[in-house]
Amino acid sequence: MGKTTLLQERAIAAMKSLFVADALAMPVHWYYNPLDIEQAFPGGIRKLEAAPSFHPSSIMSLHSTARGGRGTQATGVSQREIVGEVILKGKRQFWGQPNQHYHQQMQAGENTLNAHCARVLMRTMWACDRHYDKDRFLDAYIAFMMADPPLHRDTYAESYHRGFFANLESGKPKDLCGAVTHDTASIGALVTIAPLVLAERVQGAPFEAVQTLARTHLFLTHPDQELARICVAYVELLDGLLFRTQNQSPEDLLVKAAQASMGLNLLSLTAKQRPDRDVVGGLFSPACYISDSWPSVLYLAYKYLEEPKQALLANTNLGGDNVHRGAVLGTLLGLIHAATLDEFFDALMDRNEIAAEISRLLVQPGD
Repeated sequence: MGKTTLLQERAIAAMKSLFVADALAMPVHWYYNPLDIEQAFPGGIRKLEAAPSFHPSSIMSLHSTARGGRGTQATGVSQREIVGEVILKGKRQFWGQPNQHYHQQMQAGENTLNAHCARVLMRTMWACDRHYDKDRFLDAYIAFMMADPPLHRDTYAESYHRGFFANLESGKPKDLCGAVTHDTASIGALVTIAPLVLAERVQGAPFEAVQTLARTHLFLTHPDQELARICVAYVELLDGLLFRTQNQSPEDLLVKAAQASMGLNLLSLTAKQRPDRDVVGGLFSPACYISDSWPSVLYLAYKYLEEPKQALLANTNLGGDNVHRGAVLGTLLGLIHAATLDEFFDALMDRNEIAAEISRLLVQPGD
């Protein structure tokens, strides 16, 4: 293997940092009271930790096991129950009980389901000569999610997964199974976007073509126009950070992205020196909705630009949808610094497999 280019180094660091941020936040995912994080982990999360069995603010018992969104968890539905029979085999038992952790029994350094789906996309692209193919991805995604025994250890599947497989079970074509629920426009949709964009662009695919691919991919699982608008902004930011020259500052790119996509003035927001909880949890909800999670990511990336470790720890300890918010944040910071946090990456449970998948996608022998 030849020497990697700066583009490859940036992309590799971004991908590795995605998995780091995901695993770091996993044990306190969807904790909405920061005091609960402090009680479970005195001093807050400082390293990779296992998921506690008790979750003080879990509402997994309110989420439907038959479709996307919330609703009944009763058995006896007209088609196979999605949770337990179609996906998440062996995990149905955790859905009907209060205060169950969303990532029940997961160990320190394990990645959540959406991060695994990013790996599915990476493996699919590698098998397609490092290019994205919609049908190949869908086939791989369906096979991965329906595998028995499961190919991951997560307990929870976001609404979009359940909605997709409910539609698939009803007979819809696989490329029309994206479901619309109250939380379709969520930050989790962006977790698989970066591997697609970075791999295609490192190989020289035209920017406009990659934007189109990203939108096509997004709508397979998240058919929402407002989310698509933010996805376009995310792709532009990824591309700007990947290809920036020495004369271009990442701060300027973040400021531009925030203003163009949300009308958000990062300079003004950070100049006020508010505590992070007043911004993420006060000004913006820490929940998954893209209208709040996207500006939260940009705020954290800008404020902690020179402190990537502090950025990921701050994101983790703010709670809410910190896992998916963190995956996007980690990606941006990896691109900015062309480096990842080895103390965390080396502690990931699947670090060797993840590193190999990233390398073969972004660095071909002889490059």
